[in-house]
Amino acid sequence: MSSAPSILDGELLRAFAAFARHLNFTRAAREVGLSQPAFFERVRRLSDALEMPLYEREGSTLRLTEQGRRVAAFSREELARGEGFLEELRGQQGQSEVTLAAGEGSYLFWLGPAIARFVAGGGRVRPLTLGAAATCEAVLSGEAQLGVAVVDLVPRGLESCEVLPTRLFAVMTARHRLARRRTVKLSDLAEETLILPPEGRPHRDFVGRSVARGGARLRPPIEADGWPLMLQFAALGLGVAVVNGVCKLPPKVVARPIPELGLVSYRLLQRRGASLAPEAARLAELIRALSPPRVHADPARTSR
Repeated sequence: MSSAPSILDGELLRAFAAFARHLNFTRAAREVGLSQPAFFERVRRLSDALEMPLYEREGSTLRLTEQGRRVAAFSREELARGEGFLEELRGQQGQSEVTLAAGEGSYLFWLGPAIARFVAGGGRVRPLTLGAAATCEAVLSGEAQLGVAVVDLVPRGLESCEVLPTRLFAVMTARHRLARRRTVKLSDLAEETLILPPEGRPHRDFVGRSVARGGARLRPPIEADGWPLMLQFAALGLGVAVVNGVCKLPPKVVARPIPELGLVSYRLLQRRGASLAPEAARLAELIRALSPPRVHADPARTSR
């Protein structure tokens, strides 16, 4: 691969990063200020230099190959690192934008202090609000430098560290029969109308499998998309919500731990082998430093 060094050509990397973002030659060419033929030639040169296909057609649409996804991630990281170096050279540290992917609950209930401290120190954050699977994909592709998600099995190509282990709680009104208990059993949940995410979500599947292991079938649950709506439905007395301990409780509800469900862990994710730009590394350190070692170790919680 004698021409391989041309992969370090910044113009080729910038073109491919734009192509990976749009998967459309016309829109990507417009972003980087080239004619479509000139833009297509840059993507072709990069593919030729690597001697591998970076994208393929599926009907009328384009998608990246596995190699293309890796090159896209590399391109984004190299461009971000180059911009960070130039800022440092010019004494303009803190100007680079860090893209962080995480779920709604993470942003609402515990990432706030780290992000606020980062912004107060001159940092810039572009938040992506995504589920766990989409967060992993965003970090793998290089769209996000960092991700935060509850992940049981870390996908190949990512590395992670645990930043927040938390209990799982049953949340209900203070008048509910389970509110008198210190803890809740899975067999108790089988008798209740549960409030859970829509079908196909990992949390919904996990709770369903756990209840089924005790030989009980889960009643058809009330579906709510996101922790805040689940908690609101519980406060209205519609059922029992099963949520992570990071959640801030609304008024007039109580939360009881479900020991049989164990702990779940929020993990800080980055692409394996990636060298984080200084600003991304600073945000990652703040997330680690400002995350409590365990959320809500008390066996019972009551809103105020």
